[in-house]
Amino acid sequence: MRRFAGQTIFVTGGNKGIGRGIAKRFADEGAKVAIAAIENDTPAAAEALAQETGADVIGLVLDVTDAKAVQDAYGAAESNLGPIAVSVQNAGVITITKVEDLTEREWDLNLDVNTKGVFLCCQEAIRRFRASGTKGRLINTASGQARQGFIYTPHYAASKFGVVGLTQSLAKELAREGITANAICPGIIHTEMWDYNDRVWGEMLGEYGPGELMAEWVRGIPMGRAGTPAEVGALVAFLASEDAAYITGQTINVDGGLIMS
Repeated sequence: MRRFAGQTIFVTGGNKGIGRGIAKRFADEGAKVAIAAIENDTPAAAEALAQETGADVIGLVLDVTDAKAVQDAYGAAESNLGPIAVSVQNAGVITITKVEDLTEREWDLNLDVNTKGVFLCCQEAIRRFRASGTKGRLINTASGQARQGFIYTPHYAASKFGVVGLTQSLAKELAREGITANAICPGIIHTEMWDYNDRVWGEMLGEYGPGELMAEWVRGIPMGRAGTPAEVGALVAFLASEDAAYITGQTINVDGGLIMS
């Protein structure tokens, strides 16, 4: 399929993990893709994706918590690739800390990146959709912790619940313009972030070696396995497509049936 031939797609956190799976799906379907992430190797990651897929891909170093930097990054994407049709707000962080040890700095980091960063990117994308007359798509990465919180991550859960509320509010405000806003809730996905989760939660619970906690969690998934970034990318591509033109304000789990709500 080449549903996105000629379209420009902006993906934050697109240099690795779920974000790379999303960016690759769009590139495979003919899109021009801008990946933006805070890591300095983002341009190299874009070049590697371009070589792998044959697509037009650029990489932008971006701190999504900086409004001016967000504006400049979207401007650079449009200057190089053309008007943005789809904006995927995927950049995120997690830290794992007992509540009595949770610092304001950790709280602010999670809320700033995971919630404020999503807002700033949505805001800039909306401005550009309106300026170009595009019936654009906003797709925001929440989390299974936007459905139910978990121990040692109240700040992360709060940030991801915020993404769901933001998505619903934007969907209502933008619906008459043909701009849709939806969120996704990935479950346990094979990524570096989940390697971190397995290690740190396992250490804090005190009874798990490397990989053991992850294996226990996976046993609780009805499908009996973790997901892949490509499977998340497939959902995002559907929500960005014309097939999803009448879907907005929704939050969709992609977790093998782990959370059914």
